[in-house]
Amino acid sequence: MAESSAHSPQAHTPHPHAPHSPAAEEPRRSRIPGSGLAKGLAVTLRTMTKKTVTAQYPEVLPALPPRTRGVIGLFEENCTVCMLCARECPDWCIYIDSHKETVPAAAPGGRERSRNVLDRFAIDFSLCMYCGICIEVCPFDALFWSPEFEYAETDIRELTHERDKLRDWMWTVPEPPALDPAAEEPKELAAARKTADKLAAEAARAAEEAAAAEQQRKTEGPEGPDASTEAPQGPDASTEALQGPDTPTEGPQGPDASTEGGAR
Repeated sequence: MAESSAHSPQAHTPHPHAPHSPAAEEPRRSRIPGSGLAKGLAVTLRTMTKKTVTAQYPEVLPALPPRTRGVIGLFEENCTVCMLCARECPDWCIYIDSHKETVPAAAPGGRERSRNVLDRFAIDFSLCMYCGICIEVCPFDALFWSPEFEYAETDIRELTHERDKLRDWMWTVPEPPALDPAAEEPKELAAARKTADKLAAEAARAAEEAAAAEQQRKTEGPEGPDASTEAPQGPDASTEALQGPDTPTEGPQGPDASTEGGAR
């Protein structure tokens, strides 16, 4: 009896990974026919009721988002020809040529130094994929995103723009957005402020030490007046020098002596 109950169909437990039969899934389906079609038509109806707007380009330019990636502008004065943007570009679409010039010493006896002078800076926008890596890696803020997008050409070779065109696009770069007052302070700014506070504390401590030394010097200063007090003894010497006429005062004794000599 025990074995028959153990192998009875009522005691059998289905495997958890056994496939479900279609009959078991039928209760899960919606009983309302055409409900999915009705949901799709609802989206169509909402779109049909909206007013149609036709973009009047190029008479009316579109409103672009603040961080639109149009073209890349070049601020030539900040470029040091470090070649970092050209090396990091995954498409190798940045072309830079330069030469070195010798700068004379600023002061007599100083050493001359050399600097790189930019000759060519061009970007081939037929290869550029607008990833922005060149802008991110530039250590001197010489490259910026411009929202300009109307630079189509009939010849693909004309999509390689030189530095003059890149500089013209620089003046279309929008101003950076205002900083969020609740944003976290940059680590570089915090480190710079910490260094400035440290230097200010050292300068204040040095000023306090100098003031204390000056005060101590003033406190020990009476030794100086003693020397000046002794200095007036100099006139005593001059007074003694004035006693020189005492000798002529004794001089009249000379006639006395001569008088005595005459009496004799």
